[in-house]
Amino acid sequence: MGENFDKLIDRAEVLVEALPYLQEFRGKTMVVKYGGSAMDDPELVDAVLRDIVFLENVGINPVVVHGGGKAISSKMKAAGLEARFVGGLRVTDEESISIVSETLNKTVNPGIVEKIRAHGGRAESFKGQDLIQARKKAPVEVNGKQEDLGFVGDVTGCRVLRLVDCIHEETVPVISPLGCDEFDNVLNVNADTAAAEIGAGLEASKIIYLSDVNGILRDPGDPSTRIPTVTSQDVAFLSKEGVISGGMLPKVESCLKALTQGVGKVHLIDGRIPHALLLELLTDQGIGTEMVIS
Repeated sequence: MGENFDKLIDRAEVLVEALPYLQEFRGKTMVVKYGGSAMDDPELVDAVLRDIVFLENVGINPVVVHGGGKAISSKMKAAGLEARFVGGLRVTDEESISIVSETLNKTVNPGIVEKIRAHGGRAESFKGQDLIQARKKAPVEVNGKQEDLGFVGDVTGCRVLRLVDCIHEETVPVISPLGCDEFDNVLNVNADTAAAEIGAGLEASKIIYLSDVNGILRDPGDPSTRIPTVTSQDVAFLSKEGVISGGMLPKVESCLKALTQGVGKVHLIDGRIPHALLLELLTDQGIGTEMVIS
């Protein structure tokens, strides 16, 4: 029947391979932390948000927590402000938090919602500070001196009832990484930590972190050394050995916290791979690292 017919059969086999995963995950909530290069390349943006719409349309409940660091840095530069980081955290003074909040809530977040809707999905925008509870982060010691990070916060909790209502309406919540403290100050919070807290509050089946790293690698320079599955016990060993280090440490710590609070599994995948979400969730092999409680 020819080569074209063989390709059609291959496509059908892909759908059959996905079937047990679709059956298992139907009705389950999955938090997707969306960040890194997948937010900057228009083709990758399109692929990721099509995946989100696909998941929502087959009965899975995606919840999106997004980043926006590059957009913030660009807006600050345009305002004549220099981005400064201490220990990987953006120093955020009063003028900066205004730009951060405006960029995330009025540009990045609505942009994601608009694109999901353009692909035929349903989405609702949420300002993080309306949901995420936070407290001002303590000063960080640098070269023997205490550095005040300004309006930067640690996530302490999340009000999830509005998200639950949104999920029941078969609509994708899209949440900016901002928190609010007891004095109603808006605080810049780590999107990984926010995703973990939201996932725990929703008792999510999975949290999926889209970043620029293809999971946990034994050798950071060699993608073939990816570790497919890591337990909470493995994390302590891998951290001691230096396999998990730098910016991956806080990400993994937030993963462990989510797992201990009832999240089923955490996945770390490379958002630069087109349709990474579907490849990780709906194929036998997967493409990243899954983290489970020991």
